[in-house]
Amino acid sequence: MASLKSIRKRISSVKSTQQITKAMKMVAAAKLRRAQEAAQQARPYAEKLSQLLQTVAARVGDDVSHPLLAPRASEKRIDLIVVTSDRGLAGGYNATLIRKVEQFVRAHAGAEVRITTVGNKGYMHFRKRPGGVSGQHVQLGAGPGLSLALELSAQVARDYIEAKTDAVYVVYSQFRSALVQVPTIDRLLPVPPAPAADGPQIDYIYEPDEATLLDRLLRQYITTLMHRAFLESIASEHGARMTAMDSATANARDMIDRLTLQMNRARQAAITTELMEIVSGAEALKG
Repeated sequence: MASLKSIRKRISSVKSTQQITKAMKMVAAAKLRRAQEAAQQARPYAEKLSQLLQTVAARVGDDVSHPLLAPRASEKRIDLIVVTSDRGLAGGYNATLIRKVEQFVRAHAGAEVRITTVGNKGYMHFRKRPGGVSGQHVQLGAGPGLSLALELSAQVARDYIEAKTDAVYVVYSQFRSALVQVPTIDRLLPVPPAPAADGPQIDYIYEPDEATLLDRLLRQYITTLMHRAFLESIASEHGARMTAMDSATANARDMIDRLTLQMNRARQAAITTELMEIVSGAEALKG
């Protein structure tokens, strides 16, 4: 059995860890509230923008073509944007995303997959793998990352137009709740075609012209999807970290209870041993 001194030292260490995990849980909960609101507010805008883009693309028809709408015959070169967190202590949040990416790469074994990492955890993992990170690496940070979304969306659109890539996907964690985060893969490019509309279509007067309007909507659509992926990822990270720290705090509490019981048993054993030694000494003096 461990000595009383070592048990007390371990209890003190676990209590210090418990204070840290409890503080991290409270910080993650405060950040989650703001991040969740931002992610939920971005969803209606993204959905309405997608509907508007499909409506305009269906109205212009074959009269106006755009390279971002043109699909490739085959996806031989794929750009994969992986959004992870910059820090750990978030349970299985990053590991789940990384497994999703590895499944995607295995499913496209015949294609050249170029990975661009957003977040340090994804970069630290994929840089050690064969091929490494062939794209760029940036940190997501604590903010919504609108400037980063603008930069990345402009880059992938330029690469697609110049035929440097055949498809662009983004991998992120979609926020459902603090307990549920769903790894998701969305295709950014080429933009999926609009579904065929039933019945007669009403045409509009465009200002500026159709080509300019369609180009702006397409680029705004890509930026919005990218920005939404960042917002969903930030909310998912805080939710996963809050859940993980809550579990760690509960485990620390259980460990403290077990160590306290062990310490009491050790102390009782020590007291019993001392009493037996005193009684034995007294009996020896009587003899």
